[in-house]
Amino acid sequence: MPESFSSLWRPQKHHDSKSLPWKKRLNHFTWSWFECTMSTGALATLLGQQPFSFAGLKALGKVFFILDLCLFLVFSACITYRFTTNPGSLKRSLHHPHESFFFGSFFVSIGLIIYCIEQYGSPASGPWLTKALEILFWTFAGTVMFVAVFQYHVIFDREQLPVTEAMPAWILPVYPFLILGVLGSTLLKSQPTDAGLPIFIGSIAFSGLGWTVAFFMLSIYVTRLVNSELPEASKRPGMYVAVGPAAYTANTFVALGMQAPKHIPIDFLGITSIPVGDIFKAFGVAAGIFMWLVAFWFSALTTVSVLVSAKESHFTLNYWAYVFPNAGLVIALIQIANALQSTGMKGVCSGATIILVGLWLFVAIMNVRAVLKRQVLWPGMDEDKEDIEGHQHESDNEQNELAIEANGRGT
Repeated sequence: MPESFSSLWRPQKHHDSKSLPWKKRLNHFTWSWFECTMSTGALATLLGQQPFSFAGLKALGKVFFILDLCLFLVFSACITYRFTTNPGSLKRSLHHPHESFFFGSFFVSIGLIIYCIEQYGSPASGPWLTKALEILFWTFAGTVMFVAVFQYHVIFDREQLPVTEAMPAWILPVYPFLILGVLGSTLLKSQPTDAGLPIFIGSIAFSGLGWTVAFFMLSIYVTRLVNSELPEASKRPGMYVAVGPAAYTANTFVALGMQAPKHIPIDFLGITSIPVGDIFKAFGVAAGIFMWLVAFWFSALTTVSVLVSAKESHFTLNYWAYVFPNAGLVIALIQIANALQSTGMKGVCSGATIILVGLWLFVAIMNVRAVLKRQVLWPGMDEDKEDIEGHQHESDNEQNELAIEANGRGT
């Protein structure tokens, strides 16, 4: 019987024996944990570009940015410990039918950190940071291209995933390219025109790859929704990941469009009869508005699905999907509101931001509680539980040891 949503706040009984030592629990630290840094970084970027801003709000954004950096370093250390103390576990994690998709969340977290460096660091730093961010942008782009090609190759060549189990998380290996489009448009605010044009063109190309592959995966996901049942209650928050592709693509269209008059040369493509930058601007805003409602539809659909199954839900790391895709949705609306100079839209964005901060706090509390209650970082409870080559056997051994200890105390 699924656990009641209200029972999340009551003591749970998972393995009645004593706790495993932390070094054993860290064997189950998976890539899914980087959904937390994705959400924290996305919230930091959202707070830093509010339409109605003030000094305290900027400071709060910086607090979330610093927290994001700290969490990323801690999580990187934890997952490094897992891989160094368990030979072969890195390879298994990248071939795992579920955990492997969350490898992309590690790189999305890095992209959002670069985004925050530009947002909070560039105004107070010299030209050295502008150049460093340009280098980071292209280095990051090359890295995630390598990851996206080879990770999907492994998935397509080695795994046979049933369509009836399709989830938006299948998008995550290519998710960094959605961030690259937004990242490029943000860097253009401080980049000189000679460096800005290549970033402008690259952002279009990277965002195109991200949206196209995501569209293919979303088609499979919608096919699953039509032909099969909805995901189980605890995994339904993960349906919010489907919001991200359209939201971040809309953000990219509008933000690049607004920067186009500055970075597109007057004689671009040999056209001198019309201002090409202004044409890009008009098209970008229209395309962004077109895409935004697609993202909102996925968000509304998921919200209904989550609400109707709330009583049957229990915490998983998928809960962090409440924040990072919807943060992209709100940022895209902020870009549209700024372009249209709509005070009403800006007010909606401020209200939505307050809700997302509340959701982040709620999920963070639930996450800490889940660790204490052995709902995560525990044998058989994490994304690695179906690792048939290694961790499943190891997890079974751990659970058997716990059962033997419990029986011994009972005797």
